[in-house]
Amino acid sequence: MLRSTDYFNHPMIVITGAAGFIASYLVGHLNELGYENLILVDDFSRVDKISNYSTKKFLKKIERTEFVAWLENTHETIDIVFHLGARTDTTEMSVTIFDELNLFFSQKIWTVCSKKNIPLIYASSAATYGLGEFGYDDKHEIISKLVPLNPYGESKNNFDKWVIEQTEKPPFWAGLKFFNVYGPNENHKGRMASVIFHGFKQIKLNGEIKLFKSHNPNYSDGGQLRDFVYVKDVANVCSYLMTEKPASGIYNLGSGKARTFLDLASLTFKSLGLEANISFIDTPIDIRDKYQYFTEANMSKLLETGYNKDFYSLEEGIHDYITNHLNS
Repeated sequence: MLRSTDYFNHPMIVITGAAGFIASYLVGHLNELGYENLILVDDFSRVDKISNYSTKKFLKKIERTEFVAWLENTHETIDIVFHLGARTDTTEMSVTIFDELNLFFSQKIWTVCSKKNIPLIYASSAATYGLGEFGYDDKHEIISKLVPLNPYGESKNNFDKWVIEQTEKPPFWAGLKFFNVYGPNENHKGRMASVIFHGFKQIKLNGEIKLFKSHNPNYSDGGQLRDFVYVKDVANVCSYLMTEKPASGIYNLGSGKARTFLDLASLTFKSLGLEANISFIDTPIDIRDKYQYFTEANMSKLLETGYNKDFYSLEEGIHDYITNHLNS
């Protein structure tokens, strides 16, 4: 950590959800770039998340319930807020929980950042796109028309809708529609962890991967297509937006290329030097009717801002994740 005497000399970067998957990886990425002037915000009570941030360099931790008041009252200079904390369980059906944690909390943060002229980058989601009836373009004009498939997606889209109606705004803001993110620091996510993470665990346990069957006649078993994006790319985009601050707006953040779950499972075996052994099970009833069979981010808006780092291909991302993280 920085010495306390350095505390007021460094404009600070705030990261909410800092004990969770994407935000904790971003903290490590910022450390690698030389930033240690970080304020971590979360509910830090979960023991299974401690390893996500215990070795990171930061100034201090703030409990989520105390954060908005702290942000309103602090006199320190804050460079930017990354608001990545959210309830992300797509099987949770309580609208009240999502309203409280994903909508109202986010509105309070936006309001304070607008009042105090603090740039804000927040997490939206590809779950907002529903069945893709209007495509997967990050145009503001379609946001009010989108029909998400679950309360999680609705909460994210409701905030996006609210954001684009606001006249009071932070000096720079970006809402990032994360597609299927995978990579280090997702160990705590249980059922919501990536298929790569679960596949790796299944292979270690019994030498096979079980994938969901297709319950849609237009897709074969394992032929469901998603845009899988490596968390290292997500962190790169976040730091790019922080430093470059292009036009404010909502941006897709995927790889830009849909791939099948069969590809994903086969590459997981390949990264372990094993022959593929894949079987299929029924998709659980509670998510069967709320299942996206295809997602693919149109990434042109971000790329047109000048972002020019190559994204990890699925082959490269899975190999790096398994070789350097899961199997190391």
